[in-house]
Amino acid sequence: MQLIKNGICGTMESSDIMIRIEPRDNGGIEIQLSSSVMQQFGKQIEKVIRETLTDLDVVNAFVKADDKGALDCTIRARVNTAAYRAAESTDYVWRTKE
Repeated sequence: MQLIKNGICGTMESSDIMIRIEPRDNGGIEIQLSSSVMQQFGKQIEKVIRETLTDLDVVNAFVKADDKGALDCTIRARVNTAAYRAAESTDYVWRTKE
């Protein structure tokens, strides 16, 4: 998936996450995460973000994530939506993580 503009999805409400994705020409995926549960789940949140972008074939992106205790399924949904918005794509391929 080729990102062409910034994409945003989510809210700052409890149990949600705000995802902002910006395209990059190179440098891989960089994640800036702030979370109310960073000590307990920070590594897992970053893992879910990376896996979701990898599943979408996003190679280079800057992601800013502001988490308020979102579950993995919510994180995946927000990352997917922000990425599709950043790619200006409506060619959705919905998959469930097993």
